[in-house]
Amino acid sequence: MKQPRYLEEKKRIGLVAPSFGCTTEPYRTRLKTAIDIFKKKGNIVLEGENVWKNDGVCASNSPQERAKEFMDMYEGDADVLFSVGGGELMCEMLPYVDFERIRKLPPKWFVGFSDNTNLTFPLTTLSDVVTVYGPCAGQFFQDAGPTRDTMRLLEGKKDIQGYPLWEKESLATEENPLAQMNLTERKVITPVGFEGPVEGILLGGCLDCLVTLCGTRYDRVQDFVSRQEEGIIWFLEACDLSPLAIRRALFQLREASWFLNAKAFLVGRPLCYDADILGVDRRNAVLDILKPLHVPILMDIDLGHYPPSMPIKCGAKAQVSLEEGNIHIHYFE
Repeated sequence: MKQPRYLEEKKRIGLVAPSFGCTTEPYRTRLKTAIDIFKKKGNIVLEGENVWKNDGVCASNSPQERAKEFMDMYEGDADVLFSVGGGELMCEMLPYVDFERIRKLPPKWFVGFSDNTNLTFPLTTLSDVVTVYGPCAGQFFQDAGPTRDTMRLLEGKKDIQGYPLWEKESLATEENPLAQMNLTERKVITPVGFEGPVEGILLGGCLDCLVTLCGTRYDRVQDFVSRQEEGIIWFLEACDLSPLAIRRALFQLREASWFLNAKAFLVGRPLCYDADILGVDRRNAVLDILKPLHVPILMDIDLGHYPPSMPIKCGAKAQVSLEEGNIHIHYFE
């Protein structure tokens, strides 16, 4: 596994739009504000040509143009690439991304969330590059736990822990795009069979995207996990999936042998947090499928579309522990 070099205090930050471009609020104002903040800290910001576009089908541009922007930026002068946003159809650009060429290039950080699983995950499993499943560039409009921790990870920080409160109802609107997080809910992590620290390779992302990749030519997960002697610590969260869809998706991944080398599962808060469909909720959707694997599970960690969501290095070796009810991740070199 190749980990990109840690970054200096002043960075060359590349912005790309492999899914949505920032053309609507609150995303446009947030990204403009984040760019100003990056520059005031002495960073150089390199903007991809699709960042402010909405010229594709539910995307910034065509799949070919989005892939070209990404490849050009990856091979260019940027120290780190941040996606400017999530979206819905990033998967369609994958046929035009040269993962084999990336494997041969010096590794470079890529950071993104949600739909960006379509890059953070295959960059790790196909190109053997460590990535960061973390906040998109626009989230850096605010100085908050996840954005601070992301920069610390990129600069070499080894220890990250969860946050005490989370946001169930956002205050952001088109008229108030720079609203800070509305932290009102106290976090409660549910451990299932988790009795002590677990070590392994972190791997995962948004379940909506992972189940789409399963069975395609970009699915070389069995090969990847079989090569990781330390075993895999899966981190998973869901966006659009209902409890029933989460249950079906986990069943599919389990039966596709993705979880054969699993050491533990870290499961975030899905957007269907309070939903119950025919007796299936967020808990039994996960536990009924994963408990038969007889590995530890942590439910409702600070990961997912209810902020704050902690950044996680995909492909990195780490130790995960539960300390006084809070998740703690220690990264090894």
